[in-house]
Amino acid sequence: MRFSGNPLIFLIAVALLAMPAHAIVIRHDTGYLGFVARASDYPAVFPLYTQANGYKVCVATLIHERWALTAAHCAEETPLAASLGKAQSFVVSIAGTEIQVDQLVLHPSWPDHPGSRFDYTQVDLALIRLNVAVNNVSPIPLYDGSDELGQTATFLGWGHSGTGRTGLSENDGRLRFAKNKVDVAQEQLQFVFDSPDGPDSVAVDFEGVPGLGDSGGPAIVSVNGMLWLAGVAVGELEQSPGMPTGLYGARVVYERVSRHIDWINKVMHADK
Repeated sequence: MRFSGNPLIFLIAVALLAMPAHAIVIRHDTGYLGFVARASDYPAVFPLYTQANGYKVCVATLIHERWALTAAHCAEETPLAASLGKAQSFVVSIAGTEIQVDQLVLHPSWPDHPGSRFDYTQVDLALIRLNVAVNNVSPIPLYDGSDELGQTATFLGWGHSGTGRTGLSENDGRLRFAKNKVDVAQEQLQFVFDSPDGPDSVAVDFEGVPGLGDSGGPAIVSVNGMLWLAGVAVGELEQSPGMPTGLYGARVVYERVSRHIDWINKVMHADK
């Protein structure tokens, strides 16, 4: 994401200093293959941009037949904003179909030039409009409840992987998932990467956190068998200066979708 350093998943320091994070990072005791996801199970989730080397940068989620939600800083960390600003084509691939993006709408609380320090008053969200409707994929609806605290969410992303003991280690281009419980539900959602070691561990099955390449990715909750979009990946709070990211104890932040439904609906309905 964004902050100082590499383009990736927005890092937020406990001291409010932003540092880079590193991809879907997983429990050390489960194995890499256990966290591999099938893209066909989540057709509404797609990479925003794919580099020439195949690395994927940022993630977006289809929330309407013509609209998707991502992180605002992804507009600058990919060619999205520059391409639209020059009236050039920007194409995404959703469930195997290439579709052009024709509009970008940043949240009004996202500054033109965000600083290197995290500001809880900034809202790192952006809506992107597609030039045609996606008719073969069901959008993921927005979660509008206020009871996210304690719920288990699923994270998704392509990018570097690793474990809570090592942090970043590899990037094989596979879509991965991880799960985590909401530890804080205020203006943003926060999740702590709990170690599975020890008899008092509170880590869930497939515990993990997002990171490099996963900006804008979803936090999905399941209610009565239905999937809902509850959060959008923003970044990781630094544990201490210079400490590697993605280790056990890491705290990651997602924009809380339920706080911004009115803005999202206003933008989409203005298009009608």
